[in-house]
Amino acid sequence: MSSLKVPVATLGVPRIGRHRELKIALESYWSGKSSESEILETARKLRAASWIEQRDRGVTKIPSNDFSLYDHVLDTAVMVGAIPPSYGWNGGDVPLDTYFAMARGDQNADCGCGNPGHAHGVSALEMTKWFDTNYHYMVPELAEDQSFQLASTKPLDHFLEARALGIHTRPVILGPVTFLKLAKARTGAFGLMSLLPKILPVYVKLLKQLSEAGADWVQIDEPCLVLDLEATERTALELAYSRFETSVPGLKIMLATYFGALGENLEAALALPVAGLHIDLVRAPEQLGRVARFASSDLVLSLGLVDGRNVWRTDLNAVLEQVKPVVAGWPSDRIEIASSCSLLHVPVDVELETGLDPELKSWLAFSAQKMDELAALSRALTEGRDSVSDAIKAASYAAASRRSSLRVHDPLVGGRLANIEDAMLRRTGPFAARRKLQARQLDLPAFPTTTIGSFPQTADVRKARSRHVKGEMSYVDYEAFLKSQTAEAIRWQEEIGLDVLVHGEFERNDMVQYFGEQLSGFAFTQHAWVQSYGSRYVRPPIIYGDVSRPNPMTVRWWRYAQSLTGRPVKGMLTGPVTILNWSFVRDDLPRSTVCRQIALAIRDEVADLEKAGAKMIQIDEAALREGLPLRKSDWSTYLAWAVECFRLCSSGVADATQIHTHMCYSEFNDIIDAIAAMDADVISIETSRSKMELLDAFRSFKYPNEIGPGVYDIHSPRVPDVAEMTDLLSLARQRIDDDQLWVNPDCGLKTRKWEEVRPALVNMVAAARELRKVAKAA
Repeated sequence: MSSLKVPVATLGVPRIGRHRELKIALESYWSGKSSESEILETARKLRAASWIEQRDRGVTKIPSNDFSLYDHVLDTAVMVGAIPPSYGWNGGDVPLDTYFAMARGDQNADCGCGNPGHAHGVSALEMTKWFDTNYHYMVPELAEDQSFQLASTKPLDHFLEARALGIHTRPVILGPVTFLKLAKARTGAFGLMSLLPKILPVYVKLLKQLSEAGADWVQIDEPCLVLDLEATERTALELAYSRFETSVPGLKIMLATYFGALGENLEAALALPVAGLHIDLVRAPEQLGRVARFASSDLVLSLGLVDGRNVWRTDLNAVLEQVKPVVAGWPSDRIEIASSCSLLHVPVDVELETGLDPELKSWLAFSAQKMDELAALSRALTEGRDSVSDAIKAASYAAASRRSSLRVHDPLVGGRLANIEDAMLRRTGPFAARRKLQARQLDLPAFPTTTIGSFPQTADVRKARSRHVKGEMSYVDYEAFLKSQTAEAIRWQEEIGLDVLVHGEFERNDMVQYFGEQLSGFAFTQHAWVQSYGSRYVRPPIIYGDVSRPNPMTVRWWRYAQSLTGRPVKGMLTGPVTILNWSFVRDDLPRSTVCRQIALAIRDEVADLEKAGAKMIQIDEAALREGLPLRKSDWSTYLAWAVECFRLCSSGVADATQIHTHMCYSEFNDIIDAIAAMDADVISIETSRSKMELLDAFRSFKYPNEIGPGVYDIHSPRVPDVAEMTDLLSLARQRIDDDQLWVNPDCGLKTRKWEEVRPALVNMVAAARELRKVAKAA
């Protein structure tokens, strides 16, 4: 190798701060406790700290513009001026409150700010999952006559901001083709790629500004290249990058792909006139040989060797062996070492985890440690393996320790898996027969009302939990507090007239963590936060070993809640696929095997709830669709075992017991067969932002089971009125039969405030009652 150091890139890093400074700043601003200048100053400090840390840890291709106050796709929509008319923007600088209105909605009739660009009383943009991750992005809304303009120079501003600190960065921009592919038509149906000629001048203008400011490289992310692309989309890529080459000839582009293999798009990607290509060799290590064989030797290959989506330590020696053939045959100044994708998807620093078991901690690497791994790989490739022999030995020892650890393998779990029988995957009777038994047992009115499960985790609830964890509040006092919260929630639900109640989940910290803490094979962290969307952060559990359920997890709290009321209280569980997809999963077993282990544990809990008297049990599979492989050719295998796992955990009950499930924002058209195969008696889904369009899939399929389409958006602080919800229910009735229709919010209410939840649910009950009158009169 050359004496020149092999460049190191991260593609992007966590935005949230070591101690969730961004969340604190955002929520302070939204609550009116801090000013715009204060939140912008916090953001500036977070960016500076991130750039400096990367530099100090050996990253040489430091990204800028990977920071966002809410979401990078939303940032791109604002950058190109793709702001729907309802947000009141008339050109010029985009006000911060307009930006947040697009992200969260805006209830205010008039804030008195006098700013015509400040939107009032509007809903948020639709939100959905970023590829197959648990990160959510805001879906841009584009019209057929859409115009674009450079409405934000954020990429340039951040580049100059870093330069003022003496740090030369590589700006990151979401590519135009991926942006258009991820967008939705505001009205009607038209080919979104038809807008490419209109949006390209905006990108060109920005790239020229970056080049003139001194940027020599720009990273343009086109993860759409790992998807099944249509011919028009491949043509769009060719047009876009040819335009960039001719318009800004001195600027080098690193085309970044991630989350999978280029596959049949390899030829199209290699034909693009770019200076560099990043490939994900963690999710798709098999593509390295093909890329190296067919790529021009003039192309800089960025090798994504360190996992940007999981927390396991990299076996440095194994990775060096993996890339050895390419390194030996490729020009030494045409290679970069990088994370597989942005490190946005992993926690900040494992050294913050002072309470983790030392052996388990030695197996882990978070964002900071992954930078160190990249730097070590670069040194090994530049100076030889002896230069980082200690790091290589430590990584190899950690890998061997994981393989041999007794805490990882439980033969009893393996035995249960081997004894799964087909009868365990089916309810006794068909839905039509179950429905009659359930109707007789539950005796619910038409359009029954319920919620998805959780109620607000107020400051008092969080404070009590924190004090209990710290030992400042006794178990007896904490239990009494939780009981009082539960009893109050039950009484209030009865008062407003909800038909099916929930206990509120005040004892739960997170819908996955709560269960994982009671299952074997899971580990938990104190500070390993990862952004889900906006200021919503989660601490995914780490599945390191075989999974089983030592004891009942929810029965005691369900039994207490049901003792307070004569109305049915749902048992509330998180499903195996969601627990899997929202965890950092061990990489030494197939995901399907881990999921079956979890399904058996949840099956045990379902059986205990039913035995205790629960007539309704909800098993949430919010993340089922997000686990879909990115290539449709791989879907059938995933859906087969995902549906099997749901049925494994839900099918052991009597026909009179009603099984519910819930799914978050998803497109259901292409997986409706699998959803039907789950055979849940009732499914609730998020539909308010799509104005019930997601129900079209259920109507076309003639879905026979019952459905609760969400009638208001819980991700927004807006409180919709009765008429708004009634209108949505009317749209739902156009798509599904009345006897299928339940009335509920979009999702759980944990993240909302009681002052938002109370009027919204009162309005929801009123809307259901109004609907009953209308239906009865008809």
